[in-house]
Amino acid sequence: MADRVRGVVASAKGAPVTIETITVPDPGPGEAVVRIQACGVCHTDLHYREGAINDDFPFLLGHEAAGVVEAVGDGATDLAPGDFVILNWRAVCGTCRACRRGRPWYCFATHNATQRMTLDDGTPLAPALGIGAFAEKTLVAAGQATKVDPRARPEVAGLLGCGVMAGLGAAMYTGGIGRGDSVAVFGCGGVGNAAIAGARLAGAGTIIGVDIDPRKLEWAREFGATHTIDSRETDPVEAVRALTGGNGADVCIEAVGDPSVMEQAFYARDLAGTLVQVGVPDPSMRVDLPMIEFFGRGGALKPSWYGDCLPSRDFPMLIDLYLAGRLDLERFVSETIPLEAVEDAFHKMERGEVLRSGVVL
Repeated sequence: MADRVRGVVASAKGAPVTIETITVPDPGPGEAVVRIQACGVCHTDLHYREGAINDDFPFLLGHEAAGVVEAVGDGATDLAPGDFVILNWRAVCGTCRACRRGRPWYCFATHNATQRMTLDDGTPLAPALGIGAFAEKTLVAAGQATKVDPRARPEVAGLLGCGVMAGLGAAMYTGGIGRGDSVAVFGCGGVGNAAIAGARLAGAGTIIGVDIDPRKLEWAREFGATHTIDSRETDPVEAVRALTGGNGADVCIEAVGDPSVMEQAFYARDLAGTLVQVGVPDPSMRVDLPMIEFFGRGGALKPSWYGDCLPSRDFPMLIDLYLAGRLDLERFVSETIPLEAVEDAFHKMERGEVLRSGVVL
């Protein structure tokens, strides 16, 4: 029997979100209905509201979530009612070229649930990233729900569903940071600080946080940055070189999504160093680099999509590290809020006042 629940909906480009009654159908084959316990407020949800993803309004927002499975459809053999899960927007297909070559973190043929959730009047909803978790319940593909240890707090666990995983993975997987490496992270918001935490987990020796906001630089130090640079006052390229023996960092991570910041990260690398770009750019943005510099400096320029993660592998492992006290996920939660406060949380995020607002249901 279909459920009628409350959810946060973006009805038109740039318009404030509203709380609406939505209909969540019974799960079909390979699907699950999840009762949401908590969902982080991510920049991607704001991008949806602003029409920067596509124009398939109305959107059911929210995707960075954890909750409990309520019902499963035929064929969803890896889930059962009562399972505590983190939702992910990359349910790998298992059959595409990347999956068959043993590289499922590159899968682009993801399996999401059919878009069958609607407004109370029957208007179809487009769930953000195929999830739509600013709601009391949502419908997802079974592969989008990853079981983890239920001892984890939902408002903490859910953050692995997007931003925190993107930053951790940019450092640990895309960047391939190793013991003793030097790392510079440009942009110390939620994703950037997760990259700092990931660099620390990977054993980096020098970890440099770069930002224009003193508050974010303080956050960077809390997450493990050994040095910070205020790029309003100091040339960050020269400052990174000065902190790395004149060489530049082994790995530079761009976590802003801005061409000028990416250029700084490019030149702040050591020769043959790695640049990882994990900040989400505007589709109109372009990068202009002298080809001789690209050729002559060597190394690698690597975009990081979802931190090159594999949710079935990484979510349980990272929750275990959190429960063991080795990964401070609690520090990412700046506040907990009800559904009604999502619009206000967007404005706090834009002003840089929070790492993450967590909606708790």
